[in-house]
Amino acid sequence: MKNKTVNLTIDGINVEVQDNLTILEAARKANIHIPTLCFLKGINEVGDCRMCIVQVEGRKGFVTSCIQKVEEGMVVKTHTPEIVEARKIVLDLILSNHERDCLTCIRSGNCELQELAIKYNVQQVKYEGEKIKHKIDNKSPSIERNMNKCILCRRCVGACKNIQEIGAIDCINRGFESCVSTVGDNSLADVDCTFCGQCIQACPTGALHEKDDTEKVWQKINDKEIYTIVQTAPAVRVALGEEFGMKIGTNVTGKMITALKRIGFDKVFDTNTGADFTIMEEADEFVQRFTNRRNFTNDYIL
Repeated sequence: MKNKTVNLTIDGINVEVQDNLTILEAARKANIHIPTLCFLKGINEVGDCRMCIVQVEGRKGFVTSCIQKVEEGMVVKTHTPEIVEARKIVLDLILSNHERDCLTCIRSGNCELQELAIKYNVQQVKYEGEKIKHKIDNKSPSIERNMNKCILCRRCVGACKNIQEIGAIDCINRGFESCVSTVGDNSLADVDCTFCGQCIQACPTGALHEKDDTEKVWQKINDKEIYTIVQTAPAVRVALGEEFGMKIGTNVTGKMITALKRIGFDKVFDTNTGADFTIMEEADEFVQRFTNRRNFTNDYIL
């Protein structure tokens, strides 16, 4: 069935969009910012965090914009004093059960929760109370989980289920005891986790992060008895430039090799043939998965 076009007003701006979009999507098309924490398009659209609440004329209370579809003639306000105050309370409640070691956190300066707390001037937690103390899972060879920093946004769950189709993690327990974990609250090393890292990419805080072997590398480099070799993946050539503010897709191969040699590596190798095999295998896996899927939607784009 073909989608219809609807007209609505968001913060006094007339917006024309298709009727299958949400208020959040319509606002983004009009360059109107609505904050989110749990929302990931096509991966996690559940309206759990309530940061994206807005007011719709003629309706009581707040509306969760990431799941509310647009309607003809709808009048939406996104940043009234009432909405701002409600968002502050939401942030306060999230922070009340959050491990707030921001200065030493691996995500400091790159944390969505921290960014929102700064934006909404949440400098003190009013609703201090009991905190759940979770054990840190560092048994995995590549991923460390610290659920004391988890905000139950479930983005990692969505990535594991809907992107990787593994389902190694989910929300367990109920109420205040709820947390994201594995079956039996076991380590990621003891379940069907493939260590792909998609959960880390999805996480807005420092609850999930890669294990850091930087100190081990420095020790090897500084050991004069060891001949140190580094081999980089092709993706690093272009991804690294973004971290230094370069245009997306900028090839920094020369700069990268020079930097690695200056750091102290004796030899720098580039993964070429192995990467080609990987790409071919991934492409074959994608095609097989796509052709075997019977109930695909128009969201698939080849």
